[in-house]
Amino acid sequence: MFPVEVFQATLAKLTSILRRLEIRFHLTGGLTGTAYGEPRMTQDIDIVIDPAQVRVVIESLVRCLRESEFLFNETSLRRAIAAGDLFQLLDQKECLKLDIYPREMIPGELDRSELLEVFAGEMLPVVSRIDAAASKLVWISKGSHKSRRDLRAIFRQGSLEQQQAIRSWAIESGHTQLLKDVLLESDELR
Repeated sequence: MFPVEVFQATLAKLTSILRRLEIRFHLTGGLTGTAYGEPRMTQDIDIVIDPAQVRVVIESLVRCLRESEFLFNETSLRRAIAAGDLFQLLDQKECLKLDIYPREMIPGELDRSELLEVFAGEMLPVVSRIDAAASKLVWISKGSHKSRRDLRAIFRQGSLEQQQAIRSWAIESGHTQLLKDVLLESDELR
């Protein structure tokens, strides 16, 4: 597990670039399990970026990344942005990987981002609790086991209104039984 300072330093480098280029973003993935649920170890940072905005400024993004401490494959980055697929950056100084998603898993999720104090005194946009739960359900449906415990914690620590919104999303997306099954699971190993 990386120290908090490593996550903070790496995020500061990338968010500086994204803000300069006016690319909307928010944190997602394992960090949201910590923000909305229970702390857990994570070895990377997951970020959703606005696909339309990044396509407009792709040349500037590539130039900024070349001038930064991030290691990346330019061809892979360009293909991923064009297709809305994941691309990765590696902070060469901190040896921390970032998974960048130029797409919204849950339509409109960037519009519902919440500003949270991710580090002491530092507010960053984070996927909303409801969208975090929805994306965890999608990942679980694709076989992710790490997301199961995250989902339980995100759900249980939400308000009754948020829990109902998560249930409604599960109904609309056809994940009702999956949500029920995951919520019935124990957090303890047997």
